[in-house]
Amino acid sequence: MLSIVFRNLGRRRARTALTVLGIAVGVAAVITLSAMARGMDAGYRAMLGGSRADLVVSQPNSFDISYSSVDESLAEALRASPEVEAAAGMLQGFVTAEDIPYFFVFGHADGSFLLERFQLIDGKGLDGPETRTARGTAILLGNVAAETLGRDVGDTVRLNDKVFRVSGIYETGSAFEDSGAVTRLSDAQDLFGKPRQVSLFYVRLKDPALRERFVERAARQWPEVEVSGTDDFADRQLFDDVIQGYAWALAGLALVIGGVGMMNAQLMAVNERTREIGVLRAVGWSRRRVLWLILFESNAVGLLGGVIGVLLGWLALRSMGTSGAFFGTASASLTPGLVFQAFVLVALFGIIVGLYPAYRAAGLAPVEALRYEGGSGGRARRLPFGGMTVQSLWQRSGRTMLTLLAIGLTVGSIMALEAILRGIEADMQQIGFGSDAQIVIRQADIADTSLSAIDERIGDRLGALPEVENVSGMLMYAATLPETQGFFVLMGYAPNEYAIRRFEVVDGRSLTGNHQVLLGRLMSETLNKQVGDTIDLSGYRFRVVGIFESSIGWEELGGVVSLRDAQSFAGRPRKVTLYMVKVRDARRAPDLVEKINADIPEVHAALTGEYAAQMPDLQNADAFFNAISVMAVAVGGLGVLNTMLMAVHERTREIGVLRAVGWRRRAVLRMILKESLLLAGLGAAAGVLIALGLTAMMNRIPYVGGVMKPLWHATVFLRAGWVAVALGLFGGLYPAYRATRLQPVEALRYE
Repeated sequence: MLSIVFRNLGRRRARTALTVLGIAVGVAAVITLSAMARGMDAGYRAMLGGSRADLVVSQPNSFDISYSSVDESLAEALRASPEVEAAAGMLQGFVTAEDIPYFFVFGHADGSFLLERFQLIDGKGLDGPETRTARGTAILLGNVAAETLGRDVGDTVRLNDKVFRVSGIYETGSAFEDSGAVTRLSDAQDLFGKPRQVSLFYVRLKDPALRERFVERAARQWPEVEVSGTDDFADRQLFDDVIQGYAWALAGLALVIGGVGMMNAQLMAVNERTREIGVLRAVGWSRRRVLWLILFESNAVGLLGGVIGVLLGWLALRSMGTSGAFFGTASASLTPGLVFQAFVLVALFGIIVGLYPAYRAAGLAPVEALRYEGGSGGRARRLPFGGMTVQSLWQRSGRTMLTLLAIGLTVGSIMALEAILRGIEADMQQIGFGSDAQIVIRQADIADTSLSAIDERIGDRLGALPEVENVSGMLMYAATLPETQGFFVLMGYAPNEYAIRRFEVVDGRSLTGNHQVLLGRLMSETLNKQVGDTIDLSGYRFRVVGIFESSIGWEELGGVVSLRDAQSFAGRPRKVTLYMVKVRDARRAPDLVEKINADIPEVHAALTGEYAAQMPDLQNADAFFNAISVMAVAVGGLGVLNTMLMAVHERTREIGVLRAVGWRRRAVLRMILKESLLLAGLGAAAGVLIALGLTAMMNRIPYVGGVMKPLWHATVFLRAGWVAVALGLFGGLYPAYRATRLQPVEALRYE
């Protein structure tokens, strides 16, 4: 049977190759995205485990190490504990480094035992006398980072808006840490806007048997922190879990689109070999044997796609690892477990997408199958409307429907993602508009808006400008909720400033001081909290004084506290994320934006209607989204190409007749392209319905329902149109060219 399987696959090499390539792109997406997520997890575990610490002291329920904040002064108390041999603080965060949007930096105190794992391979350490007397702020680069950035000892590197001098290059053996940089703790605190804060403390005990006694002491003396083992702490980091979720969602999308194309190809193969299957049934093959034959072919195609996909994934990982464009990719590797997972996935896909074609083949009656004419012969089915283009697509309605599904999934998923992204952008603009501000200001040269830390003294300077009527600062942060395993969006506003008025309090009252919280309606229902209750967030307790509703859905997934409480929670005293500026004369706002950007280089000012589009995180998301669009177009386009090639093949005699009666090559080319573009256009219409369905399903997910509000902007439909045209041209040009090359005499002799 295997010889028949491979002979059949080799008979239509172009169709087999295109189907294999479509599956390969999906497998490569699974390999690449999953490896990136696993690389982040492996990097965290290597960093935590390589510290040779017994315990980790951190902020409770922090979203990620980079978002954890613990007061640096706790170090002396930890070292004074009778169970502790040594305690060392570390501050971690990510910044923009040259052209790399996400670059990890680790801050360590002089003499920390954690520095033992950083082996210098060139230059001097941070605590050497030569480094201390040299000019500039010293930094150590990992060997991978130094190669990616093209830097050597003595060179300078720009991180956010600060310039550092490379004093040494280190190696740890962990690709995650070797892809980042190490600086003094004080310099890292200044870089991240977290004075006197660390992300966590590593603790070494005098005897591992003293662990329980120390944990009990810590819970009693320092209830605002959390003590855990390194493995337990790594398990609770949600950043890599979020990346893993995105990875599987996007890779699954690519596989589903490729799977639809694979099913289409198998149905075409069954249809083409109807007489052959009739012969096999006539000579004694059972239905089960025919079914297994088609399933074997489907799995063979899937496994071939898996092999090529693994190779493409490996090449993608090597490319991204050396470019440094994506965090975590340098520590990502092609593990045997990941390869095994990919092959299990394609094997399951091969069975699933092959079941219906196999069932259809097994159900063919021998007599009917032997009478099949093939090609474009047989009984013609015509619609009462439409010209040759529509009738040609209708003749193979099953194949047409599957192709429409592949195009619809491609266009629909892209539309849904962009609509949600545009909705987030509109929500961010509403923060400014709702505050009646004409200008919004963030920190300049940052990797992510959540990392923006503007000194309040800049707010004082802004308020003193004659053009400014009022200035309101806000701080945004996030924590995790053990009760829901979800996020709590923490927003800090000064109770006496103008911007807090935009929250519509529907129960209770607004903030009047510290240790109070306005809960979003959705969060109050999730936690079952009312006015007068208290909530605990990462060791901080707040009393609920009011419930608010907001037109920005995700704001209701959190609460509003005083600016001072938010600064303390985030470990950013006297820092804000954004400033909303109300101008006395709105017509002068553009001039004021230029003045602020010129006079205060530490910040980036933009008009309220423009600042969201200039946010670095949304710009990075848009770039990532463009890459997803290209991937989806590639997978969907291969399906359209396969379909149109098969259509040309089946209609060889028809094209020969048209050429014989006087049709020119240009007319044949136009006919095939029109069919391809019509197919893409109908798929785009189906994609609109699929996009609406996807967004409706996402908004029915518990806890986040109604939060991700899509915005059906004209640009969303324009991109959908662009994708549809790209699919039509990508899938139709070569088949159309191939159709024009058919010679009339040869085409008329085709059987």
